[in-house]
Amino acid sequence: MYSHILIASDGSALAGKGLDAGLALAAALKAKATLVTVSDPWQAMMAAEPSALAMDAEVREEQRRQKEAQARAILEEGRERAALAGVALETVYVPERLVDEAILETASQVGADLIVMASHGHRGLRKLLLGSQTQSVVTRSPLPVLVVR
Repeated sequence: MYSHILIASDGSALAGKGLDAGLALAAALKAKATLVTVSDPWQAMMAAEPSALAMDAEVREEQRRQKEAQARAILEEGRERAALAGVALETVYVPERLVDEAILETASQVGADLIVMASHGHRGLRKLLLGSQTQSVVTRSPLPVLVVR
């Protein structure tokens, strides 16, 4: 049925349910599993004046470090859950990309034949109803997408 499952997570509690569902399916099917987490692109919030630009660079670097640390934690938790489920898990972190595009590209790059993700996450203001990233992946993916609520 499915031989390689891509599981997307942003570290939220709901994404954890998606992770568990994806791992359980991978275990049942004896499929490969890859966990991907993505950080949104930087969005400058200050006016384009020299002093603001210098401060912007400092803030950007601090946020980059924070996002990277958060991604490492998400992927480590995924590895721990995968070990408990008896699933070998590959992990991928995609920094500063649009989440939906990064998920679709990663699925293609790793040769996934199913994407598992939560109905919405907790990042950004765009997470309404189904969630903009989930909606975009569902509508644009050439692969089946399992949405976990």
